[in-house]
Amino acid sequence: MSAFDDALHQAGLADLNLIPLSSVVPPAADVVVEESPEQLPAIHGDKLYCVTAVAHAELRGESAWAGLGWVLDEDRGGLFVEHHSGSEESVRELIELSLGDMARRRGREFGPVHHQVASAHCLDLPVCALVVATYAVESWDGARA
Repeated sequence: MSAFDDALHQAGLADLNLIPLSSVVPPAADVVVEESPEQLPAIHGDKLYCVTAVAHAELRGESAWAGLGWVLDEDRGGLFVEHHSGSEESVRELIELSLGDMARRRGREFGPVHHQVASAHCLDLPVCALVVATYAVESWDGARA
């Protein structure tokens, strides 16, 4: 759990309550990848609506890979998937296969598959790889978004 908290801390999200969302991207949403994200406009304890991919490695020498994949039709919305594995190749393959199946099931073309992956390698203490897609921050009184 401490490794997960450390990954959240490194992402600037440690003091937020994560509210996980499923894999549906609403119409007119824009997926923006930021390598060095700005601090979210939030205070301690706020709610963060998000999609997360999380992977853990606990044994010395073990690697953890986490990835989010998405397809997006700008007018009709899109899909997210989250996967984890011990290798980057496996995560990327799982993302491609899942999104292909999900698009076929819906009988739609969504466009190209996009990926964002992260890794962590266990040297001595457990580690966590984390990828987060954030939607909105909300205070408990609903004032912020």
